[in-house]
Amino acid sequence: MYKRKLLFVSALTALMVIGFMATSLTSYFVAQDSLSRNISEQMLPLTSDNIYSEIQRDLLRPILISSVMATDTFVRDWALTGEEDPSRIVAYLNEIQQEYDTITAFYVSEQSRQYYHPTGILKTVSEQDPDDDWYFRVRSMRDPYEVNVDTDTADRSRVSIFINYRVSDYNGQYMGATGVGLSVAAVTELIDTYQQRYNRTIYFVDRQGNVTLTGRGYGRSSRLQDRASLGAVATQVLSTPSASLEYEDSQGHKVFLNSRLVPEFDWYLIVEQDATVSEQRLDNTLLLNIGLSAAIMVLVLIIAHFTLRSYQRRLEEMATKDRLTGVANRHLFEMIFDHLSRNTQRYPRPVSLISIDIDYFKKINDIYGHQAGDIVLQAVSRAIQQHTRHSDTLCRWGGEEFILLLDNCAFDEAIKRAGIIRQAVKEQSVAFGRNQLRVTLSLGVTEYVPGEALDPFIARADAALYQAKESGRDQVSAAR
Repeated sequence: MYKRKLLFVSALTALMVIGFMATSLTSYFVAQDSLSRNISEQMLPLTSDNIYSEIQRDLLRPILISSVMATDTFVRDWALTGEEDPSRIVAYLNEIQQEYDTITAFYVSEQSRQYYHPTGILKTVSEQDPDDDWYFRVRSMRDPYEVNVDTDTADRSRVSIFINYRVSDYNGQYMGATGVGLSVAAVTELIDTYQQRYNRTIYFVDRQGNVTLTGRGYGRSSRLQDRASLGAVATQVLSTPSASLEYEDSQGHKVFLNSRLVPEFDWYLIVEQDATVSEQRLDNTLLLNIGLSAAIMVLVLIIAHFTLRSYQRRLEEMATKDRLTGVANRHLFEMIFDHLSRNTQRYPRPVSLISIDIDYFKKINDIYGHQAGDIVLQAVSRAIQQHTRHSDTLCRWGGEEFILLLDNCAFDEAIKRAGIIRQAVKEQSVAFGRNQLRVTLSLGVTEYVPGEALDPFIARADAALYQAKESGRDQVSAAR
């Protein structure tokens, strides 16, 4: 599969390079007669495609973050239990903001209408408040999310780009909206980078023709229809998903324009090029540009290939692995359990679960610091994995708690395995600076009841775990 993919990408790259070079060489001989067509039909759309691809790449991460937040069982469960202890959701949002370096993260509850923010509860949204129109728009829309430019509720002086994602309960009923915010300034810097890189004027307009985002020094009317030189073709730009056309600006210069609809924003991406400079330098620089453009295109394709592959791998790992320990996260564990539960219906066999908790972990953090706690978590996860099989699944369930899913493992055997793990961790020491830390585990063991859901399965293991802790820790307790 990898060789086939590599062969396909290589062939596609070669075809693109050959096609670009052939087009460029042909254009060289007919440049004086076909400059306008070449710019409007090839160069400008290609620039627009490249910019569009980069914008999609830059937006993918915050949209993915918002999607994960909207489907996070913690958010759902916390809201479904009556939004008790708001500090929990505030801490969660703060962690999202810090972890992914967003300017904000939020959750608005449909039940209480409370606007939760990393700093606390900001307000109660109301249909009578125009600033809250976005929430009621999200509540009534069919799409799972929207991208919206609005004033930041936490800082009225700041305009941000929000990913507003609908949150539904386990029955598909609307529960609220969550997501993250991006800095408009950061997007403006991206536009400036694109303008410098491609030597084009780049900006965004909404479906009504209002200019929404520009680079620095835009200095034009805030509506396409209000620009005398562009007003005649503004309708054509706003009525089609993409368009390539030309017009004369107020100084009589020919300007080529390419537009395309960006679905993530529901805005049009406008890329303009003044033909004057191209016409003046065409005779002296065309041949040089052909060589440079071909080389840059090959380099961009190569870099794009490796960057996309690396980025895709990081996304897959981020979505399925715990960042600190490298073991499975909740999302991956739930998928594995769902597959295993269906498989056991076809091929019955014993399945067991061990709930594992590090004893006095908070004291380690308090005495030695969180870095020591991280090292302990990594050491414990490695020790556990040394006593697991390929068919077993170790998951970091949260904080200092792990769960170990044992496929084709009977109850009594699982208790023995738990004892081996407990003893192995107890006998090892964890080096932290000049200190040798000793840790113990409390473990709860249970056996899967065919047909049961994940929650009661884990709850039974947790109950056994709590029994082990109440009995003095550093031991194994079991519950059927």
